[in-house]
Amino acid sequence: MQPILSISGVEKRYDSGLTALGGIDLEVRRGEIFALLGPNGAGKTTLISIICGTVTMSSGRVLVGGHDIVRDFRAARSIIGLVPQEIALDIFSTVWNTVRFSRGLFGRSPDPAYLEQLLRDLSLWDKRDSKVIELSGGMKRRVMIAKALSHEPELLFLDEPTAGVDVNLRRDMWAVVRRLRDKGVTIVLTTHYIEEAEEMADRVGVIDHGRVLLVEDIATLMEKMGKRRLTLTLQHPMAAIPAELAAWPLELAADGHQILYTFDARADATGMPALLKRLGELGIDFKDLDTERSSLEEIFISLVERA
Repeated sequence: MQPILSISGVEKRYDSGLTALGGIDLEVRRGEIFALLGPNGAGKTTLISIICGTVTMSSGRVLVGGHDIVRDFRAARSIIGLVPQEIALDIFSTVWNTVRFSRGLFGRSPDPAYLEQLLRDLSLWDKRDSKVIELSGGMKRRVMIAKALSHEPELLFLDEPTAGVDVNLRRDMWAVVRRLRDKGVTIVLTTHYIEEAEEMADRVGVIDHGRVLLVEDIATLMEKMGKRRLTLTLQHPMAAIPAELAAWPLELAADGHQILYTFDARADATGMPALLKRLGELGIDFKDLDTERSSLEEIFISLVERA
């Protein structure tokens, strides 16, 4: 199946000499949720702005739904929805008029039934006659999403969509994102809440200093780069790791009350059974044992630091 978004050799250089993007190659599949992660200044917003036509690339090619964003701008832009970081709305317009006007900007014929369902899905229907200035910050964010979806785009960009919103609203917004994906909308999101990307995304791309470091399915990435950590809570604290345990890369934590052992869960021999046996031989008793896997955040940090 042809990808809905194809990016080839995209560069962005400024007259000052700054290279914001240095040869980006990336494809986004139809119907997926793709998370684009990177530290501040990595080039995420610049790349999205190029795709959406608000920033001009220095070189490269971008196809959206098979349409070249330069040669066939109107067709490409018509299937894109964008929710930027900044809230940009006519504060004296009503919610209904804001969304209706946005649909008209894309040349779509009036469809009150679609707009009503859209506002209901976003819990905005009861606010349809309210002016934007009367809404809370979270509700304004929902109006931004409604605007972006008003012309029924196939590809939706969410640039830090939950920044500054409370936990309940964040959960509601992700429920909306899932419903959109179920309806066939492809979603590309950037977020500082990496645990959300881990929960929501099908694939993740990591970008830093204007270059893509990695693109991978979430499950594959966690399997390939993830580690597991064994935490042993001791009956009695210790001041240092005994020399007899030097064969294992152990750390003390919690003021000597815990021993941490990090290992590769994919390895044929993790070393964990031998470690527990050796602890018993040395008379080191523990009252609790817990294992956990690396989070996407830990993998992300290691990738960026390595780069």
